[in-house]
Amino acid sequence: MADRPKILIIDDERDIVRSLSVRLRAAGYDVVAATDGAAGLDLAVEGEPTGILLDIRMPGMDGLAVLDELKKRGDTKAIPVFVLSANVVEQVRSRALAAGACCFLGKPFQAEKLVSTIGHVLGVGGAGYMPVAD
Repeated sequence: MADRPKILIIDDERDIVRSLSVRLRAAGYDVVAATDGAAGLDLAVEGEPTGILLDIRMPGMDGLAVLDELKKRGDTKAIPVFVLSANVVEQVRSRALAAGACCFLGKPFQAEKLVSTIGHVLGVGGAGYMPVAD
């Protein structure tokens, strides 16, 4: 049996992590999570995720700093990063996309839209998966 795609969630809100984990596992993904940027970077290197869901507003190392570091590193730069943030200001969205995020989704999120967007970008989930811009 083939390995299931692995999604790394980096978000300081534990309720969001729980909700995303349940939705993604139900959609057939393995899920690992970190509640701060530094721990997320470590898991990205060690865990070799298929994709990363990244929040912007976090204490300490924020999501934009995490994204910059992920895209600088040879071992993580090719991992698709899906920014999921309540900070939907156009300047932040533009900055995240320019830094290498594959898409920017707002919070609160629509579970079906989130799962289908991830499936489309990662090439999993069948023909019904369509990219959706927020």
